[in-house]
Amino acid sequence: MKKRTLHILAFAMMTTWATTSYAAEWSYTGEHGAEHWGESFATCGEGVNQTPIDINQTTQAELTPLHLDYEGQVTELVNNGHTIQANLTGKNTLTVDGKTFELKQFHFHTPSENYLKGKQYPLEAHFVHATDKGELAVVAVMFDVGPRSNNELTTLLGSIPDDGQKVELKESLNPADLLPRDREYYRFNGSLTTPPCSEGVRWFVMQEPQTSSKAQTEKLQEVMGNNSRPLQPLNARLILE
Repeated sequence: MKKRTLHILAFAMMTTWATTSYAAEWSYTGEHGAEHWGESFATCGEGVNQTPIDINQTTQAELTPLHLDYEGQVTELVNNGHTIQANLTGKNTLTVDGKTFELKQFHFHTPSENYLKGKQYPLEAHFVHATDKGELAVVAVMFDVGPRSNNELTTLLGSIPDDGQKVELKESLNPADLLPRDREYYRFNGSLTTPPCSEGVRWFVMQEPQTSSKAQTEKLQEVMGNNSRPLQPLNARLILE
């Protein structure tokens, strides 16, 4: 019975990021805004390891390099009403802690949800991975405004779908092209940043931001609106560096 329960929980966590974003019971503002999530999703209000956080005070540790093996391509963009999500094909994996996580999708938040040393960035990308048992790991990349357009974002955002729609990507794009060359990262234990705010998620936040043009960031924000959850208490957690 215990084994069956664990499998059910794993399945629920695996499907959370794929299905909850379509639910109408939550939003970022108004009566279903983030301050009310805990009324319908208990962990959002009662959890003690919630994300996002301000990555400020860190603990030095011997972190092993992230083994990111992204060989596939982005195939389509989906507007699920809360974010712009990129779906992929091919083999795209993250290996960490002796486990292999498959990249399921990545999506964007404007402005950033996590902060770096007290700074909120205009844009943050979340690369969501899962093991076959439903364990989750997120690689987060910040984007700061730069003088030039980001070529990869130009390819990705050539056609942004309307709410509830999806579009096929006109040009091929490897998801690794959106990652910084420097793969140094911060690590902490956290949660999903959207309901049901499930905890037990491994978070890896890249230290080096990427850049995008002001127009690119504004284009995403025009479509998605402000879709960042407020900062959550760090509590007893350590942020490893």
